[in-house]
Amino acid sequence: MCGRYTIVVSMEELMLRYLSDLPTDRYHRPRYNVAPMQQVLAVIHDGERNRLGELRWGLVPSWAGDEKIGSRMINARAETLLEKPAFRQLVSRKRCIVPADGFYEWKAVRGGKQPMRITLKEEAVFSFAALYDTWVHPEDGRKISTCTIITTEPNRLVADIHNRMPVILRREDEALWLDRRNGDVQQAIKLLRPYPAEEMRAYPVSAKVGNVKNDTADCLDEIALEA
Repeated sequence: MCGRYTIVVSMEELMLRYLSDLPTDRYHRPRYNVAPMQQVLAVIHDGERNRLGELRWGLVPSWAGDEKIGSRMINARAETLLEKPAFRQLVSRKRCIVPADGFYEWKAVRGGKQPMRITLKEEAVFSFAALYDTWVHPEDGRKISTCTIITTEPNRLVADIHNRMPVILRREDEALWLDRRNGDVQQAIKLLRPYPAEEMRAYPVSAKVGNVKNDTADCLDEIALEA
């Protein structure tokens, strides 16, 4: 599962990272505790170039009768994407990336659960593999564009914390994942594998990240654990 993450770099850095010239007028503040059902930055390819914009985290399929379904579809399992009606039609043409620089998981410990922040060792921005769709409200015609983050089996680092992890694309695979002209579904599915554990690190953080209202820089601080 992936239920919280961080993205604290500037909009300019994101635009350079993903070679996007859009949007030029959107304000982006650091996010230290991104949660489901919030607006999140995402990258799509429009057939010519990458576009950086916002999607709501929690997929509402175009055919859904009610947008409330989104709260139950924040993640999609890589192993069953082609079996689920909500996802299988999106894999060929509605793939996207959700940029992040860390994510949180809760590790079972004596007496409760300890939140851990997991990043790349180099502390660089990375790309969650995701799918998106647009739902139109049947009464007022509102369009809501939403996304789901794909998960897979954990690598050995994350396995000590949780039994799932988000799919982090290798940088060299990002363009292939985003290219909507590439309709080879099986080729895309092969990109959905655990990220190498040796390139990642995990450290304990404050329990305050459990409250979505806490979205401040100290959410990232490493804490000392009691013996």
